[in-house]
Amino acid sequence: MNYADIEYEVEESVGIVTLNRPHALNAWTPRLGAELRTALRAAEDDPSVVGIVITGAGRGFCAGADVAEIGRAEADPDGADDPALDPCLYFRSIPKPVVAAINGPAAGMGLAIALACDIRFASTSAVLTTSFAHRGLAAEFGVSWLLPRLVGPSVALDLLFTARKVDAQEAERLGLVNAVVTGDGLMSRAVDFVRQLARDSSPRSMGVMKAQVYRDLESGLESAVARAAQLTAASHGHPDFAEGIRSYVERRPAQFQRIGSRAEE
Repeated sequence: MNYADIEYEVEESVGIVTLNRPHALNAWTPRLGAELRTALRAAEDDPSVVGIVITGAGRGFCAGADVAEIGRAEADPDGADDPALDPCLYFRSIPKPVVAAINGPAAGMGLAIALACDIRFASTSAVLTTSFAHRGLAAEFGVSWLLPRLVGPSVALDLLFTARKVDAQEAERLGLVNAVVTGDGLMSRAVDFVRQLARDSSPRSMGVMKAQVYRDLESGLESAVARAAQLTAASHGHPDFAEGIRSYVERRPAQFQRIGSRAEE
């Protein structure tokens, strides 16, 4: 597919999505949202892709929604996408790790995209802000669900009420990002993370565990334990379990099966 607002490529086991509107700090448009969804589904369906990295072109990750472009799309019945659709909800349904490489400002919609990813690495130039209160808005795009689960309700409300800018070091301290990367090593860190998963971890197992974690956020402990017992029993009958045991006994790297659009349970 020919993309206009993003770039998508596959390097070995990694699907790399680059938000590509650097003149606007990669501000989100309905077209960008539609293309991002298409690229992520392509990566999901491609068995050669074990994990996905999302980053931004130039000096920004995503500066939020491009209000002018959204206004034009709303006025155009043939617009590229419905701007009312949540652009991040479907991230959770992809049974592969989705990693954000936050290379610069991530505000509003851009923050939502980063938070919807499973793992987040940030460069020292990254700056995060909710921005909604400064625009007279509610917490959009699922941020009111995502933030409290990462940092707790009190810190989440601080970040939402004040819309203050959080630098990379504070973001790591609060738990908004997994690690801060200095210098020019951000993409290498994100890509190497996925490649290590491709070498060592069962794609099926990761897909099942990702679904477990996000589902169990909404359930009690007893339900989570019961569901884990069922999934573990199913895992014992899958070839990846036998390969995991054999590779351990034989002291060699495991050769796990790759997956396409859905992890088997």
